[in-house]
Amino acid sequence: MQPTGDLRGDAVHVGGDARQRFFDSRGYGRPLEGNSIALSRVEAAHLLFRGDLSGVALSDAESDDPTPVGFERFFVDSAAAVDRFAVRYLVYSDLRDRGFYLSPARDPWPGGDADVSDAVDLVAYERGSTPDTGNVHYAIRVVGEREPVPASGLAGRTLAVVDEESDITYFGVEHPEIEGGTDYEPPETLRGVLLSDRVVVWGAPPALYEHGFYGQPLTGRAAAVENALQLSLLEAASLAADGVLHLDEVVAAGDGAAGVGGGASNGAGGANNGSGGANNVDDGEDDTSENDLAAVVARGRTVEGDRFDRRLATYRDLRGRDAVPKTGFKFGADFRTYLDVETVADLPHSEHLVRVVEPDHAFAPRELSLDVRLAGGVRKELLFALTGGGGSEADDDGSDGNAADIEWLSVGRLTP
Repeated sequence: MQPTGDLRGDAVHVGGDARQRFFDSRGYGRPLEGNSIALSRVEAAHLLFRGDLSGVALSDAESDDPTPVGFERFFVDSAAAVDRFAVRYLVYSDLRDRGFYLSPARDPWPGGDADVSDAVDLVAYERGSTPDTGNVHYAIRVVGEREPVPASGLAGRTLAVVDEESDITYFGVEHPEIEGGTDYEPPETLRGVLLSDRVVVWGAPPALYEHGFYGQPLTGRAAAVENALQLSLLEAASLAADGVLHLDEVVAAGDGAAGVGGGASNGAGGANNGSGGANNVDDGEDDTSENDLAAVVARGRTVEGDRFDRRLATYRDLRGRDAVPKTGFKFGADFRTYLDVETVADLPHSEHLVRVVEPDHAFAPRELSLDVRLAGGVRKELLFALTGGGGSEADDDGSDGNAADIEWLSVGRLTP
């Protein structure tokens, strides 16, 4: 005859030889006085389902009948009493079946001693270790597929997503190491023309593209113009922030560039194109790198709003790590990255897909699954840059995007 338990508050107490039977040998619950133990609701439900407990007496049952109930009644009662009980039970049961010992990640359970955030539901111990040894292998956050998940603070956690058919998908979230090896220094000076949504550099040194992988050459059959290079606004802003790029001409933004700002008024520092035509930058005292940067950043904000500042901060952080960020448009991302570029003629495969999000971003599990699946399908690591926009609010030029403003997350599928 298997033992029974009594529900007391949020714990099920089991007496007899329960400590030896469940805690010492199989890592369930927490010890009480003598040989008694307390089980969390998910642990008790799992033991009921396996037939290792014969029943649990519900102290809050509608009737006064003390007869212990089986798994079905206990499961329904717990689902009504405890938030997200059903999905947490499914994950607990799955990981138990995979050979892990687990504990709730809260006091007074053994998992409450683990160094995990309040957002963690369960901790799974390394195979071969028990709750009293405390060697945590996975700190698990359990969510349903429709539940938003805050991105901040998720690093070092395992995300267990339970879909509407009760299948479970696990994601590992870490702080990645991004260390590039691209050894290229841009020239001291470049001169370009700011168009509606890009910059053209005439007479660009070939190494700027071939070794630095900046921009895209203007090419064509029987071209009479050589070394003309188109830079994205992000590339141009970064080079201007470094004092490299100077503008000879600022052309008013056309209708196609007014996606956010509604016009081409560059209020960030002296590049207002109110005439509707071309406005040549003076060669006098105002022809400074600060004004050039302000003009490019203002155009970027006109094209895509304050998202431009976040992407610029991320772009400059990656360049500062000697990695080369290029557009990730074809993959539905902000960037793809190349860690070690020697020459574009012998370009390696890109290693990462990068999505830039705000620090308070919340993942939608369905979208996260899609992003991870796509990145895995093209053999790339999915990175998220939680970016507040660098120093754009302080300096109004977007130039101060530094690593301290960015939290990097790597997200990938995980098989426990």
